Amino acid sequence: MKIYTFLFLPFFLLLLLSTCCFAQLHLNFYHNSCPNVESIVRAAVKQKFEQTFVTAPATLRLFFHDCFVRGCDASVLIQTNNHTSEKDNAENLSLAGDGFDTVIKAKAAVDSVPGCKNKVSCADILALATRDVVALTGGPSYDVELGRRDGRISTRKSVRHHLPQPGFGLNQLNAMFAKHGLTQTDMIALSGAHTIGFSHCKHFSKRLYSFHGKNRVDPTFNPTYVDELKKECPRNVDQRIAVDMDSTSSFTFDNMYFKNLQMGKGLFTSDQVLFTDPRSRRTVNLFASNNTAFEQAFVVAMTKLGRVGVKTRNQGEIRIDCSSVN
Repeated sequence: MKIYTFLFLPFFLLLLLSTCCFAQLHLNFYHNSCPNVESIVRAAVKQKFEQTFVTAPATLRLFFHDCFVRGCDASVLIQTNNHTSEKDNAENLSLAGDGFDTVIKAKAAVDSVPGCKNKVSCADILALATRDVVALTGGPSYDVELGRRDGRISTRKSVRHHLPQPGFGLNQLNAMFAKHGLTQTDMIALSGAHTIGFSHCKHFSKRLYSFHGKNRVDPTFNPTYVDELKKECPRNVDQRIAVDMDSTSSFTFDNMYFKNLQMGKGLFTSDQVLFTDPRSRRTVNLFASNNTAFEQAFVVAMTKLGRVGVKTRNQGEIRIDCSSVN
């Protein structure tokens, strides 16, 4: 009995710690210190969104990349002079600047309100802004738990092996998400965010030109879609060229991503495998046929994602400048 107690103790402590941290998050965290924080952030995000649609996918992706590395603590926003922070890792270099700018502008708007200055964390502002861009593009609005503190550590090497890759299979995806307490259904729902995403050609060109064996083109690709992609992403294309992840309704947050998977129009291997693998196909089919089911699952998954590795109270700080520690 003592042996088993010893073996399971670390997991129990980890579970207790994570439960302790996100239990300190709650919906009315800023009720006294900055009661209008949500409307302030929403207005700033809406203004930014009206300037450029890229605001939406950029902010959503920024939130995901932040939470999967060191937890939802806005450490991805930190910028260092010697280029050693998370945002300097090769996997984060493609994060669009509009996502960072959204948080900066929302932070400035919050701090301009008497009584709110330096009261709201950058991590919470990013979480709220992410909810707002989803709603602005036609997706569900949902309650955001608040009370996160900003992390003080951000290193380039900490990103390594912590973000899903375009070539991942289902086992790899499930294993990575499970580390953060996210289920396969959560993973599939969060993948649905690609309905408003975009990608540079280099991340999927292998599927078009040099797959493997006798198949130069990935056979799970829809042939018509292959022709379209080859026009947009010819060999040796400019690395700055990007295409929509959802070729049908890229400006609307809907379940078309899943309908595209049914037709062989998943841009990444990690997208298409959700349909080709029978273990996940049923969920894809459900979300493709029922947008409400997708939205409900997405809200559940985003709430769980927003709890990953959060820092509260004296575990972090409220940054005066989101791009640098105090």
